[in-house]
Amino acid sequence: MVTGIILSLIALAFVLIVIEDIIHVNKAKTTLFFGTLCWIIAFIFPIHGESPETIQHQLDHNILEIATLWLFLMAAMTFVAYLNSKGFIQNLVHRIMPREISERRLMFLVGGFAFLFSSISDNVTATLISLAVVMSLKLDSKKLIKYTTLIIFAVNSGGVSLITGDVTTLMIFLADKVTIGHLLLLVAPAIFSVLALAVMLSIGMNGKVYFEPDTSRRIEKTDITIAVIFLSTIFGTLALSVLYSVPPLLTFLFGLSFMFLVAQFLMRKKDVNKKIIDYIREIEYDTLLFFVGVLLLVGAMKEVGVLTQFTHLYEILAPEYANYFMGLLSATVDNVPLTAALLKADIAMDARQWLTFTYATGVGGSMLIIGSAAGIIAMSKVKELTFVSYLRLSIYLLAAYTIGYVGSYFAGLLITVN
Repeated sequence: MVTGIILSLIALAFVLIVIEDIIHVNKAKTTLFFGTLCWIIAFIFPIHGESPETIQHQLDHNILEIATLWLFLMAAMTFVAYLNSKGFIQNLVHRIMPREISERRLMFLVGGFAFLFSSISDNVTATLISLAVVMSLKLDSKKLIKYTTLIIFAVNSGGVSLITGDVTTLMIFLADKVTIGHLLLLVAPAIFSVLALAVMLSIGMNGKVYFEPDTSRRIEKTDITIAVIFLSTIFGTLALSVLYSVPPLLTFLFGLSFMFLVAQFLMRKKDVNKKIIDYIREIEYDTLLFFVGVLLLVGAMKEVGVLTQFTHLYEILAPEYANYFMGLLSATVDNVPLTAALLKADIAMDARQWLTFTYATGVGGSMLIIGSAAGIIAMSKVKELTFVSYLRLSIYLLAAYTIGYVGSYFAGLLITVN
C-alpha cells in the first residue's frame, strides 16, 4: 500500500516536470515537494517494516550525495553569475566576431563556441549566450531554427567530457565509475559529432551574414582577473584530481574563496554598491533545488525497489547497446534522475561501458526539444522553434548522436581494464 502511494507520487512528480510549460509551475517546486513528501511518508509508514534508524541511514546517504553536488554547482555557478552580470562573456564574444562571415562558417563557429563554453560553465548560461549571438543576426526563421538546433546539441555535447560541464558526468565521476582521464577521451567523439551535425545542417546555406561588433563597453581588469581565476580553478581541479586525487568539490570551493579574497582587494578602492560575495544570490537556485528534489525522488525509488526495473534492459542487451537506448530514453525522461537511477541500481559495467553511458545520457536528451534544459530554454527564447519544427531535424540529430556514441565506444577501447 505504502509502496503504491510513493510510486504514484513519484510518477506524478515526473509528469509535472514534463508539462511544466503547460501548468506554469516550476519543476523545482514540484520535485522538492514530492521528494520530501515521499521520505516523510517512508518515516511515518516504514517501507517493508524497516526501522526508523534504517530509513535515517538511507536518507543520510542520499543527503550526502545531494550536498556534494549542491556545493560543487554553487561554486561553479557563482563564477558564471559574476562574469555574466558584468557582461564580460557577451562583450568578449562581440569583440571576436568578424564583421562579415558566411552562413556555413558561422554554423561551425556557433557550434564550436557553444561546445567550448558549455564545457566550462553551466548549460543554461551557455545556451542563453549562444542564442543571444545568433538572434542578434536577424536570420530568417528556417535558418534560425537550424542554428538553434546546433546550439542545443553542442551545449549538451560540450559538458560530457568534463565534470564542470554536465551534472550527469559529475554524478558518474563522483560514483567512481570513471576517472577524469577516462572522461577526457570523450572530447574527440563529442566535438566530431557536433561538426558532423554542423555539416548536415549547413547543406544549402551559401549566403553571408553581417555582424557589427559591439566595442562600446570596456572589459574591466577586475573581470579579467576573475575570469582567469575561474579558468585556473577548472584546470587546477582537473590536474589535482588526476595527480593527487583531490576531490573536485574541495578545489572548486578553494577557487571560489580565492576569487572572493582577490575581488575584495581589487574592489576596495572602487565605489561599488555590491559586494563580491553577493553574487552567490544571483545563481539559479531553482536549478539547484530541482536537483535536490529529483535526487530525493530517485532515492525514494531505490528504497521501494523500483530501480531494479531499470536493469531489465541490461539483461536483454549488452551494455554497449543498452546504453545507446538509455541515451534515447533520456530525451523523454530527465537525464539526472535516469543517471541517478542507474547508479543506485548498481548495474555491472566496466569503465569502458560507463564511458559510453556518460556520452549517451549527456547528449541523448538532444533528440527532443523537451529532452534537455538547453532545449527548453531555446524553445522559450526562439518563437520559431517548436516541438514539431525541432522534430523535423530529428534525422540529423539521431545521425550525429549515433556518430558520437560510436566514437565514444572506440574511445573506450583505449581504457585498460584490469
